[in-house]
Amino acid sequence: MPALPAIMKTTAARLSALYLILFAICAVVLVIYVTSLSVRMITTQTREAIAEEVSGLGRAYQRGGLPTLVRAMEMRARQPGANLYLITDPNGLILSGNVESIQPGVLDTVGWTERPFTYRRYGEDRSESSRHTAVAQVIRLPNRMILLVGRDLGEPERFRNVVRNALMAALGMMGFGALLIWYFVGRRALKRIDNVSAASRQIMGGDLSRRLPVSGAGDEFDRLSENLNAMLDRIAALNEGLKQVSANIAHDLKTPLTRLRNRAEAALNRREDEAACREALEQTIAESDQLIRTFNAILMISRLEAGYSAETTKSVDLSAIVADVVELYEPAAEEMGVELKAEADVPMRIDGNRELIGQALSNIVDNAIKYSAGGANEKPAVSVSLQKQADAVRMTVRDNGPGIPEADRERATERFVRLEASRTQPGSGIGLSLAKAVMTFHGGSLELSGDGEGLSVAMVFPTGKNG
Repeated sequence: MPALPAIMKTTAARLSALYLILFAICAVVLVIYVTSLSVRMITTQTREAIAEEVSGLGRAYQRGGLPTLVRAMEMRARQPGANLYLITDPNGLILSGNVESIQPGVLDTVGWTERPFTYRRYGEDRSESSRHTAVAQVIRLPNRMILLVGRDLGEPERFRNVVRNALMAALGMMGFGALLIWYFVGRRALKRIDNVSAASRQIMGGDLSRRLPVSGAGDEFDRLSENLNAMLDRIAALNEGLKQVSANIAHDLKTPLTRLRNRAEAALNRREDEAACREALEQTIAESDQLIRTFNAILMISRLEAGYSAETTKSVDLSAIVADVVELYEPAAEEMGVELKAEADVPMRIDGNRELIGQALSNIVDNAIKYSAGGANEKPAVSVSLQKQADAVRMTVRDNGPGIPEADRERATERFVRLEASRTQPGSGIGLSLAKAVMTFHGGSLELSGDGEGLSVAMVFPTGKNG
């Protein structure tokens, strides 16, 4: 069981403690208010009852003088639960009434008594426990006698105590329940945080497959764990991609770097042959340019896959991009005997980056021309088309080359993957991976398909409100 200081370090426990304190303050204020309100109501009712008694006795005095007043007072004094009645001479000597003795000084002031006073009833002993408290109104009669009409405060006091005790008991039970809830809520929160901390330590220790626990309650802890788990999945994917890129760079770039070194060494050995040296340097420059383009493509793929790019997007016409790319590759396609045509006459606009889309389409068209020309088909052909769908625009490049087996299509979009075992065709194996990264940047997808002859590569752009 976690110690109380450990629980108090949790946000949930601190919030619970704050709510408990606020609740206690509000409850105490409520008890004081209700109690004081009860006292005021009882005091008002008592004064109204005494005033009504005084009014009745006043009418009796007016009808028959002092004898009638005494008879009316004695009749009322004999009733159950009677008020206090007292008639004294001018010196305070009790002449009639149902009170044996009264606190000194009460009869000195005419009107309502300033504060409750003590009195003793007939037949009671003189112990302190037999003394009672009351409030009264003192009236001086025309013959200088004194009339006191009062009301015992025992019943109102008991009512006030009942109200106060009931509220205090309710406050105590609610406070105890709040303490229990506070403790168990803090304990549960601390346990879940400990589980998250333990999983975090394992992840920091190198176990990247570990994930933060999710209880299934759907609360803020679960939402935080789910978001962090998604972030960990993303980090794991990026780390795996980094490992793959490092391995592919070490494997696939070793050959061109070796060629660069061999050409440089050959040029040094043939320094007397200026033409041979010049040819070797030109080939070295061309190979270096290809390496630079490869590294630039790798950097662009990494930046796009990481979700960051300095590239801006705006409304672009895909049909114009298709026309430009087809026009650019027509001479190369004609030279290789490949028929290249565009089927995109209707303007179709999306929100995207023209340079990135053009680069991705160029890579796909270049691959289609290269592999369709090297296939067994006597009339190699490549077509680029645009098709408007319900919520997307589909840009498709089709060729009639050897195609890609369905089992290898997913792997073909990975970096530095070349399905051609002989490696006779030029390239670095990052054309489709760059196109996939560009489509990820645009929120779209790259789809590879084929019906047994050739390959179709579709770039699917979501249109949204811009379609």
